[in-house]
Amino acid sequence: MNQDDRRGAPLDVIATALRRERERVGMSLSELAKRAGIAKSTVSQLESASGNPSVETLWALGVALGVPFSRLVEPPTPQVRVRRAGEGPTIHSEQTHYAATLLSSCPPNARRDIYMIGIEPDRPRHADPHIPGTVEHLVVNRGRLRTGPVDNAVELAPGDYATFPGDVPHVYQALTEGTSYVLVMEHV
Repeated sequence: MNQDDRRGAPLDVIATALRRERERVGMSLSELAKRAGIAKSTVSQLESASGNPSVETLWALGVALGVPFSRLVEPPTPQVRVRRAGEGPTIHSEQTHYAATLLSSCPPNARRDIYMIGIEPDRPRHADPHIPGTVEHLVVNRGRLRTGPVDNAVELAPGDYATFPGDVPHVYQALTEGTSYVLVMEHV
C-alpha cells in the first residue's frame, strides 16, 4: 500500500479494528499471528498503525479472527451514505495487479460486503479460503475474467454473473486490460 492508498484504507482504522476484534475474541498477538500464519511483528505493527498491509495479510487476519475482511478496513458509517467512483478503502494485492475497494460493509446482523475490484492481466491472484460458509457473487463490468475455485474456474465477460464458495482456495485472473467487477461476499 503506497502513501496515496492510506487515504482509502487508513492505518488507524485498521489498527483500531484489529485490536478491537482481537480483544473481542480474547486472543493474544502471538496467537493471532500463529493462526493467521504471519509474523507477530506484523500484527504488532498493524495494531500500532504502521506497516504496509496487503489484501492477503488482512484476509488472513480476518479468517483467524472469524470476521469479514470489511470489519478490519471500514470505519463505522452513518445510515445514508454515497460512495463516489474512486472512493472507499482500497487495498492492493502482493501477488498481481489487483485492487479491492470496499463499497459497503456488512452491518451488524447482515451477511454481505460489496466491493468494486479492478484487476489487470498478470499472474493469477490466488485467494486463500475465507471464513467458513462464505459465498462469493460477482458480476463483470468490463473486460474478461477467469475466476472460481482453483479446480473449477470459469471465464466471464461483461454482464456475466458467477457464484462460488469463498471458503475454498479460489482464483482471479484478468484476461484483458481494464477488467473490473462487482464482488458481493456473503457471510453465514
